[in-house]
Amino acid sequence: MAVIVFWLTLLSLVIWIGLLSLWGQFWRVDQQLELGDVPCNVSTLPTVCAVIPARNEAELLPITLRSLLLQDYPGSFNIFLVDDHSTDGTANFAEGVAFAVNKRQNLHIVSSTSLPPGWTGKLWAMEQGIEKAVETSLRTPDYFLLTDADIEHDSSNLSRLVAKAVAEDLDLVSVMVRLRCESFWELLLIPAFVFFFQKLYPFRWVNQPKNKIAAAAGGCILIRREALERIGGLAVIRQALIDDCALAQAVKSSQGQIWLGLSALTRSLRPYDSLETIWDMVARSAYTQLNYSPLLLVGSVLGMILVYLVPPVGMILGGLWGNLAIAVTGLLGWLLMTLAYWPMIRFYQRSPVLAFCLPAIAFLYTLMTLDSALRHWQGRGGAWKGRVYKV
Repeated sequence: MAVIVFWLTLLSLVIWIGLLSLWGQFWRVDQQLELGDVPCNVSTLPTVCAVIPARNEAELLPITLRSLLLQDYPGSFNIFLVDDHSTDGTANFAEGVAFAVNKRQNLHIVSSTSLPPGWTGKLWAMEQGIEKAVETSLRTPDYFLLTDADIEHDSSNLSRLVAKAVAEDLDLVSVMVRLRCESFWELLLIPAFVFFFQKLYPFRWVNQPKNKIAAAAGGCILIRREALERIGGLAVIRQALIDDCALAQAVKSSQGQIWLGLSALTRSLRPYDSLETIWDMVARSAYTQLNYSPLLLVGSVLGMILVYLVPPVGMILGGLWGNLAIAVTGLLGWLLMTLAYWPMIRFYQRSPVLAFCLPAIAFLYTLMTLDSALRHWQGRGGAWKGRVYKV
């Protein structure tokens, strides 16, 4: 038994050495929108239309919509909010916010029609917003800002997005906004959510044109209209539950240039006050990420156990058995994963102690992935905002 545990802890240690040295420096947080120079004026400012799918978002709009209406972008900028059959007065609240900041002329409310077969609700709402923006704008939009109704944008966010897109000739610029991290479960699990996302899609590789890995963060995506038309519009990903990454993959596959980074200033206000809310958020699409493959599910679970759970278990067992080799090997593996997680903990300005909790956090995320598969097999996969998508 001791021999098996030793080789498992050694294998885990080797994997962590490989991840830290060879896997796109995923653990770094240097891909940040705000790390660049302050945006300078461009000779011809592009026209931008923001599209916001909103379903029962009245509570957050006084903050989030206001932040968009008060962007410091000096070019032409209009907002198309698609009211997706809300029952809480979302449209009325949106109009009230625009009136309060004297920006009624910049806000356009679009009432969503019935969801057609083969579309997810969010993508259908965005499709209608894009269509309306093209129809009603005096000048054809150069870019669309696809953003969620729970995002509070820093006042310079749009200017920075446009400046980066223009300066680097990018077809798609996206930022993983700072997620809310206040409750106990948010403190424990949210930084790890971003960490695992970066591990799955190393941002440096995403941002390399010759690398096939593509990803985006759906809360904030600036996409060039010509690039969207080139891939066939949102219709090509109309059934995608992980629509942001599907859109990025479509753009990059069409020889488009994309960029993905973090934002320290633009943030999500969506609360995840309980384990249940975070669990549902992850379980909604985790099995989708595995292409609904039982083999990939088994491989993912075994991989999570080997990479995240074996080191601390090996260290404990090695100590109990008096086996120094196992204990030290397990400790080194645990220290390496803690070192990898530390930049994200620091980015979220949380206690360093949380960096040592990654094994327990990974265990919870593994259970969420298993539950995601179970929901899919039971026909409950893809449930969100009162809708269940058959996948």
